[in-house]
Amino acid sequence: MADLRNYQARVAAGARADAAIDEGLRAYMLKVYNLMALGLAITGIAALGTMMLATTNDPSAAVATLGNGKMLTSLGVALYGSPLKWVVMLAPLGMVFFLSARVHTLSISAAQTSFWIFAALMGLSLSSIFLVYTAQSITQTFFITAAAFGALSLFGYTTKRDLTGWGTFLFMGVIGLVIAMVVNIFLASPALQFAISAIGVLVFAGLTAYDTQKIKEMYFEGDEVLVAGRKAIMGALTLYLDFINLFSFLLSFLGNRE
Repeated sequence: MADLRNYQARVAAGARADAAIDEGLRAYMLKVYNLMALGLAITGIAALGTMMLATTNDPSAAVATLGNGKMLTSLGVALYGSPLKWVVMLAPLGMVFFLSARVHTLSISAAQTSFWIFAALMGLSLSSIFLVYTAQSITQTFFITAAAFGALSLFGYTTKRDLTGWGTFLFMGVIGLVIAMVVNIFLASPALQFAISAIGVLVFAGLTAYDTQKIKEMYFEGDEVLVAGRKAIMGALTLYLDFINLFSFLLSFLGNRE
């Protein structure tokens, strides 16, 4: 009888521990998604704000006119038609390297601030898509991306299948995409661009599921608040990058050009 009571007590204690882990994991993942969503909101606001300042409908205020009829202000010419455009394009990449290298030494507030700065710089860089694609197609692609990302991330979170084996294959896919994109800068081949977009969608769809599972497995109930906060910020950054890249490649397929 005593053995039965001891067994029941152990089962009850195990159930309480599992419930505590599940509650902690849910809170951790919710923080990751909230940080990522706020980063996307900052990016969107920065992109729209930059485009409003860089373009004009007043011919007297225009400094240059593009082939599609868009009129640029002096800020627009500086951002999209001068060497400053390379700084705008490369600044987010520099922030990614900074965050990846220094996040383990930063306070939570400093790491979050760095993430917000990165998101704003990404918005500044992405603002140029409004010169190429219609606002309607950008909006539609964003919601399609959000739906696809949500489904893929949910799969990565709930699946019992170990996705670790995908990591090397997907990383090689990213490297191949970067090389192909650099080559196509010089070739300007529509066929190669189509292939890059198709492969890019597949690679970042896979990375969304893979990274979600990886971020979930990073959770440890015994982590200190500082360590857990840093993990959440890096998880948010990882999923943010997956979302932005998935959106960019889908836009190449679905976007209607001006």
